[in-house]
Amino acid sequence: MSSACFAGTTTTRGYHLTSSTACGAASATATAPSAARSPRKTITNFPRRSSAMTTTTTTTRAAAAAAGEHLAYEKCLALLASTPPTVALPYHPTQTVQNVVRIALEEDVANVGDVSSLSTIPEDLRATATLLAKADGVLAGEHLANEILSIVDEDIEAFWQKRDGEEIERGEIFCYLRGSARGILRAERVVLNFMQRMSGIATLTKKMSEAAKPARILETRKTVPGLRVIDKWAVLIGGGENHRMGLFDMVMIKDNHVAAARGIKNALASSTTFLIEGGEKYEGVMIELETRTMEEVREVCGLLEDAGTDTSRVQRVMLDNMSMEDMRDAAGVLNKFGGETEA
Repeated sequence: MSSACFAGTTTTRGYHLTSSTACGAASATATAPSAARSPRKTITNFPRRSSAMTTTTTTTRAAAAAAGEHLAYEKCLALLASTPPTVALPYHPTQTVQNVVRIALEEDVANVGDVSSLSTIPEDLRATATLLAKADGVLAGEHLANEILSIVDEDIEAFWQKRDGEEIERGEIFCYLRGSARGILRAERVVLNFMQRMSGIATLTKKMSEAAKPARILETRKTVPGLRVIDKWAVLIGGGENHRMGLFDMVMIKDNHVAAARGIKNALASSTTFLIEGGEKYEGVMIELETRTMEEVREVCGLLEDAGTDTSRVQRVMLDNMSMEDMRDAAGVLNKFGGETEA
C-alpha cells in the first residue's frame, strides 16, 4: 500500500517551520519574528480567506458568518461528539482508535517528552499550522487526526477544509490548526503519518473500486500489525468494502482446514455445528469456502444442492488462484445458488 504525501507548516510568532514527508526530505527555515497577536477563540475570524482559499464545509461556521456572530470554537473533543465521521470506523471488539493513537504518541515521546520543543519553545507560545496535499488523491484520516489532537491538547483548534472521502489536489490546504506551539508540533508528525497512509490507501482503493464495477473490492488481513482497524477504515473511506476483520468474525475454510478435517464436506459440517452450538457468541458469524479447482467448485455446488447438508451459514465461495477461464465457468455455476463469489 503506497501513501499520498503531505506537508505540515507551523508558524510561531514569525518563526516559520516546514516539514515535508515527500521522499523522506525535511527542511527548516526561519524568518524574522513579527509582533505577537493574542489568539482568537472564534471560528468566524480564522483563517482569513483569500480568493485561493478553499471555503470551509463546516455548517456551523457558515451559519455564524452569515449571521455575523462570533461563536466560540468547540474543543476538538467536543467536535468529535458533534461531528461524526463521514465513514464509520469498522467494528473491532478489543481494538480502539484511542489505543492506536496513544501507542503512536508514546512511541514518539516515550516517558521523556519532546525535548526539542521543551528546550526551545516557551510553554505559552501560540502557533498556527497548515496541512497541505503533496499529491492529488482522496483525503482520509480527518476524524483520526481530531482524536490525536484531542489527546495531545484538547485546546488545539482544527479547521477542516475537506472531509474524509473528498478529493484533494496537490498544493491544496485541507486543514488549519491553531493552539499551543508545543502541542501542535507534538501532534503534527503523528497526524501526518496516519493521514499519509490512510489517504494513500483510500486513493488506491477508489481507483480500483471504480475500475472493478460492478464487482466489489474487498481487502485482506495482510495489514500492518496494530493498524488493522485504521487500514480497513481507509479502505471504506476509499469506497471499498471490508472482508473479515480477523480470525474471530468469519470462518474461512481453506486448504489447511480441509486437509485437517479430511475433506470439504467434513470441514463444513464441523464448522456449522461449532457455530450453532456456540449460540449467541457466534451469532452472525458466517462461513467462506475456498476452492482451488473446478473439481472443488463442483463438490461445493453438490453440497449447496444437497437438502441433507446444512449450508445456512455459507455466505461466500472463494475461487483461489484460478485461471480466467475457470473463474468464468465457476462463477456461472455458482451464480444460480445466489451466494457471493470471491476471486
